[in-house]
Amino acid sequence: MTAYSIPTRFAEQVARTPEATAVLEVASGAALTYRELDRRANQLAQRLIGLGVGPEDRVPVLVERSTGLVVAFLAILKAGAVFLPIHDAYPADRRQWVVDRAGASVLLVDDAMRAAGVPTGVSVVSVDDPALAEESAAAPEVPIHPDQLAYVIHTSGSTGQPKAVGVTQREVVRLLLDPQWLVRHHRRRLLVLPHAFDISVFEIWMPLMHGGQLVLAPPGPVEAATLRQLITTHRITGMHLTAGLFRVIAEEAPETFAGLGEIVTGGDVIAATAVSRVLEVCPDVVVLATYGATEGTVMSTQVPLTRGMRIGDIVPLGGALTGVAVHVLDDRLAPVPAGVVGEIYLAGEGAARGYLGQADLTAARFVADPLGLPGARMYRTGDLARRSADGEIEFAGRVDSQVKINGFLVEPAEVEAALAGHPGLAQFVVLAREFGPGEKQLVGYAVSEAGGLDLDALRAHARTKLPEYMVPAVFVELDSLPLTANGKLDRAALPAPGFDETPTRRAPNAPKTSLQQALCGIFSSVLAVPEVGVYDSFFDLGGQSMQAMRLLSRIKAEIGVTVPISVLFDFPTVAELAAHISAMSGSAAQSPPAQPRVTSNTGGIG
Repeated sequence: MTAYSIPTRFAEQVARTPEATAVLEVASGAALTYRELDRRANQLAQRLIGLGVGPEDRVPVLVERSTGLVVAFLAILKAGAVFLPIHDAYPADRRQWVVDRAGASVLLVDDAMRAAGVPTGVSVVSVDDPALAEESAAAPEVPIHPDQLAYVIHTSGSTGQPKAVGVTQREVVRLLLDPQWLVRHHRRRLLVLPHAFDISVFEIWMPLMHGGQLVLAPPGPVEAATLRQLITTHRITGMHLTAGLFRVIAEEAPETFAGLGEIVTGGDVIAATAVSRVLEVCPDVVVLATYGATEGTVMSTQVPLTRGMRIGDIVPLGGALTGVAVHVLDDRLAPVPAGVVGEIYLAGEGAARGYLGQADLTAARFVADPLGLPGARMYRTGDLARRSADGEIEFAGRVDSQVKINGFLVEPAEVEAALAGHPGLAQFVVLAREFGPGEKQLVGYAVSEAGGLDLDALRAHARTKLPEYMVPAVFVELDSLPLTANGKLDRAALPAPGFDETPTRRAPNAPKTSLQQALCGIFSSVLAVPEVGVYDSFFDLGGQSMQAMRLLSRIKAEIGVTVPISVLFDFPTVAELAAHISAMSGSAAQSPPAQPRVTSNTGGIG
């Protein structure tokens, strides 16, 4: 395959389809043709170059899902630099750390993010600045080599700080031009996931490399009803959802995917029952199950699942992408026999350059490939798997304590390190627990120095240090941490959080209307707690994005009311939600005034 840079490949597509729509922003209706996208990216690139941005400089991007986001990414690449997306769920301290660690001189924002406050110490350029139209629209005369970095994505790290994974343009283009993809499924792709998530590299650039159209869902959370409307209205042919979100929609509203050509899922264990349910209701849809790692350029394997195929109890990882090899090795780096668990190593093409600024960690995770050519590397994933008798690779857990929360890989040690030193906190341990089938959440176990620890204050402190998806859903105070006979922490003996240990728990307030009673029952069922009062917040009871999707589906099925997920964020208690539903429906049902509430942990959806 000819080695391309992303801008070179995109320029060829502009020449082929200059007037075709490249990007559509649903929220505003704004659209850019390939020619317009190219022009705007050239103008922003010229501004960046004028500010001193050069080859492989990191340029952080703090922009909502919009046409401006796509312009920003392309402009950075045209300037020879590296785009570094910042998750808008990051608290201010973490955003500042990312910018400082990158050594950035320029930060790209939009007007909405700028108004909310942005990191300091850098030149700030808004992609919404009208003055950008005065810049030259000529393509920058900057040589770009395929082995230059394209982007940096941060993943959770055990040292207490995120790891910055750098991926080259060569590997991105290789992924996008893999002949295994069916181009017809990329004619109109819908982006709904956060663009700081590495799958966005595939979702954004896949249609743009093949003359398709990228459709941008409105900023913020997206629920099943919205997805269904977007898919129908914009004739979406393909999209990606994390395995957890896919499972919830498959169980609650599988008809959401009707009309799609392909739904891509991965990022965690894919429920076979969810796949079967979608294929039963939407027989023309292809469910593309994928496996990969940020360090392996998004995806390394794929398997298309279609109606009529036999799907067992476990969805296999599938076959390797072109040029990629998937090894299952023992601790001596020898292949394990069929049926024996080993660790997954990703070899061949696709390996990232490494962890920027962390040479020791790069050397430990990107190791020599004993099965490859001299000098070849492979990435040690930390995932366990076994090969079946017919050669299929089946996921079998993790070597370490890392877990997937809402599609993000989280290192509990990073959460523990972020909260170390909080006043009054003697010890703190984080554990991932399953609160429902396949629905993992973080639980924080705290031991105070003198008793009476303020768990609400601890949660608030966590939000200033961590993105929402890394903030434990539940905090539990213990007198001491359980230890094994040899004095080590006994994680297996940590108690499952009980209802009374849920943070900010108030005494139950009995429902006073039939609507409140119905909502209390739905809250209780979805959150798997025995009792819910009208002033209990859904999120303070441990609710996160997956349960929120399920809750809204149950409300629609049992009460007959469609509630947007944004409403749940604004009215998270039964009392507030009932009052809102009554007001919207014109019902005479009344609810008591809502009590003050603590800021909720939203779980990082959308």
